[in-house]
Amino acid sequence: MVEGRLIVCATPIGNLADVSDRLRSALSEADVIYAEDTRRTGKLLEALGASTPMRSMFEGNEAKRAEELIAALENGQTVALVTDAGMPAISDPGARAVARAHLEGFAVSVVPGPSAVTSALALSGFGGDRFVFEGFLPRQGRDRAARLERIASEDRPVVLFASPNRVAADLEDLMSLVGERRRIAITREMTKLHEEVWVGTLEEAAERWSGEIRGEITIVVEAGEPARMGESQAVQLARSMIAQGATLSEAARRASEESGVSRRAIYQMLLADQGLS
Repeated sequence: MVEGRLIVCATPIGNLADVSDRLRSALSEADVIYAEDTRRTGKLLEALGASTPMRSMFEGNEAKRAEELIAALENGQTVALVTDAGMPAISDPGARAVARAHLEGFAVSVVPGPSAVTSALALSGFGGDRFVFEGFLPRQGRDRAARLERIASEDRPVVLFASPNRVAADLEDLMSLVGERRRIAITREMTKLHEEVWVGTLEEAAERWSGEIRGEITIVVEAGEPARMGESQAVQLARSMIAQGATLSEAARRASEESGVSRRAIYQMLLADQGLS
């Protein structure tokens, strides 16, 4: 019996000239392709001259489709897994299917290719020996605040995705926590006709990217300085500054600069001292 095989395929993030010979072969020779958006993948197949059958696999139906994909592998089929752009399962559907394929003992291979994450990191010039990928920030609430707090204290570059209509809000919140002087890189429409790479401070970014924005956006936040003292020590430092006449805001800012602890975290604890949190 022929054993099924799953091929995880990276697709171009914009420029079709980035299609590799291996990707062309994998998509042409697979028995079926599971795609995030069959319309977009259909255009890719048309450009490649391929007519492989497709099934959709997006966030809303991933659980059901993963079962179908496993059934195809059990029938000895070769299945290609793609997303709209870049690598499946990286802030996109696919992880569930890959995990199931491993669990069931099927061969899983990869056709590597373009990546917005590593491309933006390389273009930033911030170094990539160690980095963090955070995907899209939560839209609101405690999850968003907690994620931003972690980014503020991160001593490795942080790569983020941002939708065009959320860039301004993301930059404002990053600036309030990370600080105006931290450098970031913003890449827009990578590999496409109107590719743009911008590097500057968060303060400059909030002004430059405040209007209408179109296209795919990736943000890289430069690594911060590791905290030089614990949060409790930083808050105690701020309290001593207040005792000497500093305002809450000024004490939080100065203690943050001296300690490396997030200004907002210090400020929130100072508010709690006043019963205002």
